[in-house]
Amino acid sequence: MAIPRIVIVGGGAGGLALATRLGHTLGKRRQAEITLVDRDTTHVWKPLLHELATGILNSSMDEVDYRGHSTAHYYRYQRGSLYGLDRERQALQLSPVTDEDGDEVLPAREISYDYLVMALGSVSNDFGTTGVAEHCHFIDSPQQARSFQHDMINTFLRYTDPTLRQHTELTIGIVGGGATGVELAAEMFDASRMLHAYGVTSLEHQQINVHLLEAAPRLLPGLSERISQTVQKELEKLGVKIHTGTAVKEAKANQLITGDDEVIETDLNVWAAGIKAAPFLAELGLTTTKKNQIQVAATLQSIDDPHIFALGDCASCPQGEDSTVPPRAQAAHQQAKHLAKNLTALLAGKPMADFRYRDHGSLVSLARYDAVGNLMRTSASRGLFLEGWLARQCYASLYRMHQLAIHGPLKTALGWLVDKLNRYLKPRMKLH
Repeated sequence: MAIPRIVIVGGGAGGLALATRLGHTLGKRRQAEITLVDRDTTHVWKPLLHELATGILNSSMDEVDYRGHSTAHYYRYQRGSLYGLDRERQALQLSPVTDEDGDEVLPAREISYDYLVMALGSVSNDFGTTGVAEHCHFIDSPQQARSFQHDMINTFLRYTDPTLRQHTELTIGIVGGGATGVELAAEMFDASRMLHAYGVTSLEHQQINVHLLEAAPRLLPGLSERISQTVQKELEKLGVKIHTGTAVKEAKANQLITGDDEVIETDLNVWAAGIKAAPFLAELGLTTTKKNQIQVAATLQSIDDPHIFALGDCASCPQGEDSTVPPRAQAAHQQAKHLAKNLTALLAGKPMADFRYRDHGSLVSLARYDAVGNLMRTSASRGLFLEGWLARQCYASLYRMHQLAIHGPLKTALGWLVDKLNRYLKPRMKLH
């Protein structure tokens, strides 16, 4: 009798954690064949992409190679991008893989499944705003983060020659006052100081302008007002110019135009306002939301097909009567852990349990300057408010928890030791 085939599409925070758990519980014992599909060959934890974008994070040290990881954790890895789904035949179609020159490396393929898990995460939502796709950087993937870093360094280099400058001061416009926008704004000042120290630019950090625009009345609208106010004060101390209640109606090559027709001259634009699931998910024949999220039951099963599951940002999972699980990294981790148990129970002929999201709090990093947030939240308590050194240590521990989920205790401890040594052996910033 053939063993069940579980295919996971998407190797982000939730997908990779799920593949790792299922590999050790089912794959190792040959109770199921676990396959992870991703268009990339390596994994970078998405909450760190703003650090990759400014060069603070050296991706070669923090990337997880899917092939090596799959061999060590009892699952299979297939490179490819999902473009079609045949639910009747229980098969998914992958588009061809091409190299940098456009030559085909892998042909279009089909993968059969008994159970399919969608863990494709999310992308930025430009809301159809004119010019955004052409004139703004997005930071949804390592490739986009590296593209921004390349343009950022070139822009700083250009400002060493007065004849090549666009303006008297280097200006970065960041649209979106959520966690990504806030953290990137703080990282820009840290990056500018290091670029000056390493001789990349003659600009002092006082000559850097960062405009942070948010359509909502305050920054971090999904978090508490206390966190929002504290973050705003810290950013303003750094020199960030904050525009709340300000929508952007158009982006140009060196401009952002607000809904009030204010023109902000810029050298670099970043769009980090809102998220949605990948548009092609709405074309697979499954019920989706306006943000292309697959609608699932509390068991994380698609409401249309008991053989299909979804988790993380690409899933709309009910939470109570009139709300859904928020699109956050901690939710994806919790769902991965829960779904691993549910799939194990399903294969054993046992009932599956409903998912219950637990908000453990939120932390926002402001580069090396500060961190702000709260922990140990419950339905009856706002939790413990943190800022400063302790908050920075707690923020760093979130990444260690992610590493623990995908590597185990020994490799996580060794990785921590290597990181400590590299603080003394390598530059603090990747410059190429």
